[in-house]
Amino acid sequence: LAAMSVKEVLQSLVDDGMVDCERIGTSNYYWAFPSKALHARKRKLEVLESQLSEGNQKHANLQKSIEKAKVGRHETEERTMLVKELSSLQDQREQLKAEVEKYRECDPQVVEEIRQANQVAKEAANRWTDNIFAIKSWAKRKFGLEENKIDKNFGIPEDFDYID
Repeated sequence: LAAMSVKEVLQSLVDDGMVDCERIGTSNYYWAFPSKALHARKRKLEVLESQLSEGNQKHANLQKSIEKAKVGRHETEERTMLVKELSSLQDQREQLKAEVEKYRECDPQVVEEIRQANQVAKEAANRWTDNIFAIKSWAKRKFGLEENKIDKNFGIPEDFDYID
């Protein structure tokens, strides 16, 4: 049980990079040099210092950008009035957009599209009406049925005709 604990602790140290392991023949050899940990900490310190200097540089650049942006943007009565006016105009624009959307179906282009779609639907309906009349004619010739019986059996209304 104790040997198992030592093996687990040793494997944990190897996984954390604090101890090195090498298999030589049938044996595993473990070692740790004090200088390795020192070098690892130095590398980590260098990385953190470079990140800190980059962060400080970004901060300085952003401060400069803020200062540039503030030029000519002092809070004055005129600026406050203009901001309020801009806000009200944006609200008015949104209301007008909503109103235009309400009357969209009155748009000549939309009306023309609807008219064309209606024309296509009308032509399709008349084409199918043509097909139904052709089938009725064929059924009358082939089976000698009366037209009103065909209409009744297939649920064709009496006023069935082409669309004008």
